Amino acid sequence: MTDGVMAKVKVGNVEIGGGAPPVFIAGPCVIEDRDSTVRIAEDLARICSKLDIPFIFKASFDKANRTSLEAFRGPGLEEGLEVLAAVSKEIGVPVTSDVHSAEQMAGVAQVLDLVQIPAFLCRQTDLLIAAAGTGKPVNIKKGQFLAPWDVKGIAGKVNRGNNLLITERGTTFGYNNLVVDFRAFPMIRELGLPVIYDATHSLQLPGGLGSSSGGLRQYVPHLCRAAVACGVDGIFMEVHPDPDRAPCDGPNMWPLDQLEGLLRQVMTIHRNLFGEG
Repeated sequence: MTDGVMAKVKVGNVEIGGGAPPVFIAGPCVIEDRDSTVRIAEDLARICSKLDIPFIFKASFDKANRTSLEAFRGPGLEEGLEVLAAVSKEIGVPVTSDVHSAEQMAGVAQVLDLVQIPAFLCRQTDLLIAAAGTGKPVNIKKGQFLAPWDVKGIAGKVNRGNNLLITERGTTFGYNNLVVDFRAFPMIRELGLPVIYDATHSLQLPGGLGSSSGGLRQYVPHLCRAAVACGVDGIFMEVHPDPDRAPCDGPNMWPLDQLEGLLRQVMTIHRNLFGEG
């Protein structure tokens, strides 16, 4: 990591940072089944290809951090990786997923193009060292409890920040609420790290429905547009064909049938401000 010098991270055939066009990392919150996951990935890839947006598919094989013990967690490591491998082979796009333990790294390194570290685990030293040890690029979600400048310590655990993305997903703002500090984007980029904006999780209301989290998805377009105007290196967004029926994070996921229009808006903002990338 070199302060002030922007790194360029390569995930599969996608370049992120260092003047590359903004990347779109997206998919359903959790793998529900093979067919629906591949179908969503195909739809997302088609939209991104149409708009000339670099794309990485994301879906979790296990949502280990849930509000309730009864909440749906996903198919688990083995079956989930089989589904992600199918997406990679059949759709031809890079794939990523949350990884929760160092013991999982050997398995996920065989499938994932990008290892994602959940926000609540962003300071787990052994986990970060294991992620770096895969040789894969790593995307760390900045914890809801961290200041932007705290990212420097995290980056030092992952090959001193090489091959690393940081995702901003909001900061705890009282009970059951998050707020996005838009100063965080340039602050983190000044460390030389590409920054991704998580447009859907930052509008989550953690535990806001008692036994599950709520969300304010109606504000996703507003914050997406603002983040792109701040010069982020990519947008992370969980997308679902029917968010209100989704088993996980439905209140903050973005509807698939409304995605193309939103991406057109944010790319227009990017091109008007920064050129073609």
